[in-house]
Amino acid sequence: MSDCFLVLEDGEVFNGVSFGAPARRTDELDGGGAAEGGEVVFNTAMSGYHEMLTDPSYAGQIVALTSPHAGNYGCDDAWSERGPDESGMAEIKLRGLVVRSCSSCPVPRGRISLDAFLKKHGIPGIADVDTRSLTIRLREKGSCNGLIVAPSAGDALSEEEIRSVESVFRRLPSMEGAHLLSSVGTRTALPAAFGEKLRFTVVDCGVKGNILRELDARGAAVTVLPWSASSEDVLSTTPDGVLFSNGPGDPAALSSVVTTIRNLIGVVPVFGICLGHQMIALALGGRTRKMKFGHHGCNHPVRDERTGKVQVTSQNHGFEVDEHSLPPDVTVWFRNANDGSVEGLIHGRLPVMSCQFHPEAAPGPHDSSWIFDEFVGIASRRKEGSSCLLETI
Repeated sequence: MSDCFLVLEDGEVFNGVSFGAPARRTDELDGGGAAEGGEVVFNTAMSGYHEMLTDPSYAGQIVALTSPHAGNYGCDDAWSERGPDESGMAEIKLRGLVVRSCSSCPVPRGRISLDAFLKKHGIPGIADVDTRSLTIRLREKGSCNGLIVAPSAGDALSEEEIRSVESVFRRLPSMEGAHLLSSVGTRTALPAAFGEKLRFTVVDCGVKGNILRELDARGAAVTVLPWSASSEDVLSTTPDGVLFSNGPGDPAALSSVVTTIRNLIGVVPVFGICLGHQMIALALGGRTRKMKFGHHGCNHPVRDERTGKVQVTSQNHGFEVDEHSLPPDVTVWFRNANDGSVEGLIHGRLPVMSCQFHPEAAPGPHDSSWIFDEFVGIASRRKEGSSCLLETI
């Protein structure tokens, strides 16, 4: 018996069963239903739902899993991908989770169920949804805003209730043009004890914890700065390299961060992952654009244009770099083997490089973790006074 519904902004309704935090009833929407709606996207990963839930890049989105079953191994805070200091903010940034089947079986000792984890953080979930039909709809028509709601009475939404949901969509902004960085990341600088180590400064636009762990594993001392840091703030940390992280929203709306990157290019090696990659492209004079339904999952093949080698990558983005807008001295480093979209950049004269996918995985394959070796190698060679450029195509 259905007791809650996923309503899309075009009026399509998917029925299901509530789990996690209770869905807001339609007669409660005037009090802030827009805050619980979000862009509906599908993720093709077979596992890793805990890492997805705690990935700050999903801020403002409702995630539908194409895997038919979720929750069988539970949740553990040790797997969380939030950044180093959330300043008391909620751990889960997405607005809702949609699954075909949510496990109710016991989980290993020390973990809690997916249902309990969503309840703990006040996030609604909806199960027993025809996620195949939902995914086909999103692929054919593109991602759109949606809302998980419960009827005020009974087990179905009335026409009046659907109209009240439609009023929420009029207040719910599009992901295009969305500036969401104020809802993620650290609020204060988190300095590192450097010693003789290589110095990396990470500008936190919603950084995943595994990015910091990958840098630490390669001997880098990492200082984390909030997304609002100026180029002067960054340079005051005397970095050997600067990494702009992943994060949510539209890169074209982040003009202040783009300006910071532009001021750093040519002064210090600059790297970017996901949103950071997109903002680097903008800082170099390129453009970005919204994708129809984006790339979300752990099975996206990407080709290294230098070697022709294909690697399987973890991805989570709804915007892409317009290749035709790039200046002549910037070349495409990686390309998506499915749709040909830009997945990484190299500058021909300056130590600037980026990737659209997530080399830190979490969740996903570790095929591309070697990119952190490239980041660290370029910064190290520059520190030693030798060539700090990656060989271009």
